[in-house]
Amino acid sequence: MTVLALDGVRYRYAGATDWAIDGLSLEIAAGEVVGICGANDAGKSTLCLVAAGLAPGSIGGQLEGSVLLGGSESRELTPYAAAERCGILFQNAGTQLTGTTATVWEEIAFGPRNVGLDLAAIVERVEWAMSLAQVGHLVDRQPDRLSGGQAQLVALASVLAMRPAILVLDEPTSQLDPAGTRLIGQTLANLARDSGTALLIVEHKTDLLDELCQRVVVVDRGRIVLEGPGPTVLEDARLEGWGVEAPSRVRLSATLRSRDLDPRAVLAEAAGR
Repeated sequence: MTVLALDGVRYRYAGATDWAIDGLSLEIAAGEVVGICGANDAGKSTLCLVAAGLAPGSIGGQLEGSVLLGGSESRELTPYAAAERCGILFQNAGTQLTGTTATVWEEIAFGPRNVGLDLAAIVERVEWAMSLAQVGHLVDRQPDRLSGGQAQLVALASVLAMRPAILVLDEPTSQLDPAGTRLIGQTLANLARDSGTALLIVEHKTDLLDELCQRVVVVDRGRIVLEGPGPTVLEDARLEGWGVEAPSRVRLSATLRSRDLDPRAVLAEAAGR
């Protein structure tokens, strides 16, 4: 079942003359993990805002084409209805946490409380989201006293507590160290494996996309220039021209081949030691 469908989408910000997204079409099915990569200002973050219904819903601007969230036009949904269908996680958790709650538990419960769920439903959702994001040990901590990786996981749990059919992630590890990146990567892998949530992940760390994504899309100047299975796209020799660094396994293989070494033989020998 398709949970997100963009058809011929064009979007430009209020006051702008150029389209940030120009004729983009993309469909994502339930449970699918799709990665988005491209150079800075290629339109990736704008795609996230449009996909989540925030543009033009909350930030204005001009939208042409069709954006369907769960079969409904995003422009016809209330902010709460859009948030229940499509959650979004930004790169800086500090901008996403409410700043109004005393504990992590209350922070994660904030969304379900505000859509009027009863107490039992709120508790069930919070416990489920905390388990999935692996933040149960932080339940009594103050949200403003967390590490970067912990804060990003709590922000993720807060989005998950709304039970969206699709989760959009805009550079979720850009401000994290390797340990924080591993935490987020592991949590997203668990989410993709254990739930029917579809994931749309914008990420410049292509190693993460290589590990998680069934399909990868390259965006350039607001348009899709390449789309296909993750391994095929991330091994494409044209990536550098679009401002995308290939994942480390691809770069390592290229280095070995440049030295007349067989990458498979070298890696097999290293694994056997």
